[in-house]
Amino acid sequence: MHLSEQGAIRETASAKVNLALHVTGRRADGYHLLDSIVTFAEDGDELVFQESDEDGLRLEGRFGGVLSLQGAGHRDNLVVKARDMLRATLDDTGQPYTPVMIALEKMLPVASGIGGGSADAAATLRGLMRLWNARLDDATLTGIALRLGADVPMCLASVPLRARGIGETLEPVAMPSFPMVLVNPLKAVSTPEVFRGLDRRDNLPIGELPNGQEGGRWISALSTLRNDLETPAVALVQEIAEARDLLRQSEAQLVRMSGSGATCFGLYGDDAAALKAALALSAFKPDWYVLLTRTIAGTRP
Repeated sequence: MHLSEQGAIRETASAKVNLALHVTGRRADGYHLLDSIVTFAEDGDELVFQESDEDGLRLEGRFGGVLSLQGAGHRDNLVVKARDMLRATLDDTGQPYTPVMIALEKMLPVASGIGGGSADAAATLRGLMRLWNARLDDATLTGIALRLGADVPMCLASVPLRARGIGETLEPVAMPSFPMVLVNPLKAVSTPEVFRGLDRRDNLPIGELPNGQEGGRWISALSTLRNDLETPAVALVQEIAEARDLLRQSEAQLVRMSGSGATCFGLYGDDAAALKAALALSAFKPDWYVLLTRTIAGTRP
């Protein structure tokens, strides 16, 4: 990041990881109903917000070049949409704001099933609320987030939770922090195509969950669940199956695809096992995305 730190606000857009995802129905408007256990990584994209003479958005980082700042690409960027939607609400409530320079260090792969764009939009809402000293109630801010996308409200919270409906019904869950490795073959997956490939859309919801910080109970419970999007995603991108198999060979305690793919995750019993796996995977697949991180611990409110 090259913005001056004076007066700057920083936010991390943590990677979102679906530890389990059951597709339980479909609404008349086409939106799918989900029941998902979601957690967040300690790492993700980084955003810096600073008052400026005019608005600007600068993209940096490993995947910054993937996003376009030209023409419709700029207008359609979720960071820009979040900024503009928040401003419209501040106009309605008579609150001031300034032009802002936003630097986005894009470290998460694009279209990878770990909520990169949604996390960036949520981080923009959080960061600009702080920069502008804005005051909005939780329902209003969550409403803006939901208009930006079904995953944005959960990314706004960025704590372990159970998400139902189209992603708008959120319930925090008590969960320990796990050492984790994320692997992505850097093949983009079309979410609509994955959903079109589902064999059924009326699967049973997730049952009762553990409540507490005992990792073994969580691993056992999560092992009985699944990601209903995994099979159609693998049919589109065979490398997902390879990523999943490599994680299993690395002795992860739980391996699964996140979201609509292509990112897969492994949860490990300790940091040393996760580090060993990340080093081996990076050496074996140097052109893939491999991230050694931890999940964020969660507590019930």
